Amino acid sequence: MASPFNSFLFFFAILVSTSYAQNGLVLPIRKDTNTLQYYTSIEMGSNRATVNAVINLGAQYLWFDCDDYTSSTYAPIPCDSKKCEIAKEDTLYSKDRVEVPQFPFSCMNTRFLEGLASGTNGMLGLARTEISLHKQVANKLNLPDKFSLCLPSSGLGKLYIGGGSSSKSDVTKSLITTPLIINPVSTAPAYTVGDPSDEYFINVQSIRVQGEPLSVKSSYFTIDKDGVGGTKISTINNFTAVHSSIYKPLARAFVKAASDMKIKSVDAVAPFRACFSSSTISTSATGPSVPTIELVVPGNDVSWKIYGANSMFPINKNVMCLAFVDGGSSPRTSIVIGAYQLEDNLLEFDLVSSQLRFSSSLLLQNKTCSRL
Repeated sequence: MASPFNSFLFFFAILVSTSYAQNGLVLPIRKDTNTLQYYTSIEMGSNRATVNAVINLGAQYLWFDCDDYTSSTYAPIPCDSKKCEIAKEDTLYSKDRVEVPQFPFSCMNTRFLEGLASGTNGMLGLARTEISLHKQVANKLNLPDKFSLCLPSSGLGKLYIGGGSSSKSDVTKSLITTPLIINPVSTAPAYTVGDPSDEYFINVQSIRVQGEPLSVKSSYFTIDKDGVGGTKISTINNFTAVHSSIYKPLARAFVKAASDMKIKSVDAVAPFRACFSSSTISTSATGPSVPTIELVVPGNDVSWKIYGANSMFPINKNVMCLAFVDGGSSPRTSIVIGAYQLEDNLLEFDLVSSQLRFSSSLLLQNKTCSRL
């Protein structure tokens, strides 16, 4: 039996076809409706043990519950060894025989599963590290260090590793490009002084509601010398959390614009503060017809547009709320774009050119992540 907290070398099975391996690997993404988490399924080791791993953009590596794990390919790396220091590392397979040898992962005991979606037994890290899934696949299979993420609102989404999403998709032709930026100070729970963040930050410069810019100090959108501020993307935060000094004008502007559209406000429902009567909201191709929120990024009128399907969360048949939450007056990061805002949006993370390509809502093109 593997011991908790150690790191190991294994074979890891990815559910993709061998013929597709030269262009990249594809993993299915499922949504857990109770926790609103997203997970994928992989296989590990000679006995092909299934790991249902919650997807975490900000986590550094794969870990899973190894308390009852056995495999003939099990090869532990001592925690104080040079290889562990560099890699923190095991092998990956696919049911279709695609193998990623000596893939690094970490073993945790069962108590670390608390708070994860029912039926999951680990977490898959996709951060900017040498031991993340995309980096290992790129190195072992001679593919570019790229991955694409499409979180489903229902059905199966897709995680593409080693390349962009399907080149046959018309969606990829309309993706908007913005730089991925580096936060100079690590945002990991434990790190060495001087380490930069492994997470994915973009340069949001302002926010617009129904075309009108919010009156917010520009300093909240920048990252200071201590690594505070800025905007990052998260698959673990359920909803987008923003600094109080951004949230308050955002909520006010949204409520006013909604009122102008004859949408009736109702009592707040925690954790949300701006809620509305569903009967006063019509439906459009992009979900509830409500004011559009734009995250403005560098370029000539370039923005990530958030429409009703991603901005409104249904509480019940009578009430839906603005799916943004107040992150407090002193958060480490000013804007954390949450997973609900990512649903049915295609995101391509290109670590070769350090760029993010995004689609905004696929509903605009009569597509979803399960129909891409």
